[in-house]
Amino acid sequence: MRTFATVLAPLALALCGQAAHAAAMTVIKDATQATEAAESKAAVAKDKLPKPGLNGANGANGANGMNGANGPRKSVFDDPLAGVVVNRTVTVLGQDFYQYFTSLWRQKDTGGQFSISIYERPSARFGSEIWVQFRQKKMFHAFLPPARAATKKISAAAVEIVYQNITDSEVERIMVKSPDLGPEEM
Repeated sequence: MRTFATVLAPLALALCGQAAHAAAMTVIKDATQATEAAESKAAVAKDKLPKPGLNGANGANGANGMNGANGPRKSVFDDPLAGVVVNRTVTVLGQDFYQYFTSLWRQKDTGGQFSISIYERPSARFGSEIWVQFRQKKMFHAFLPPARAATKKISAAAVEIVYQNITDSEVERIMVKSPDLGPEEM
């Protein structure tokens, strides 16, 4: 703001005389006062903000890592898309499977920790080929019959199979460290 004042005041004096110089100085002083007032309000507002990680009056976090009503502590390394179920189906039969699957999946994966994708490839001869992927690996693969009545039972079985395969895959990923295998690539 001060550099603006050093440029504007002499320019106003040279172009329009003493009256314009006085008006420019008044505008500059008002702008400076407004900026200082805004900064002081911001400083007061920052002081009144609650401190991150403090819980309640005693200011101590619980031993379980919970952060008040916000739930578990979030890390920079947490997956921001955890719990997403991507719908890549194209037919009514695939949409039915997706709806049944996700309603049961939300009950099974209450923490929303696994992101999965449901894919469909329709076929006039065999119904629809459907598969569920987690970390670019197929966890479930089946053909849905053209009759939509069996879709609900198949999706219920698929939820159990997918959940079991995901947990097995995660245990294997954590437990097995082989120097001969490289890390997972995207």
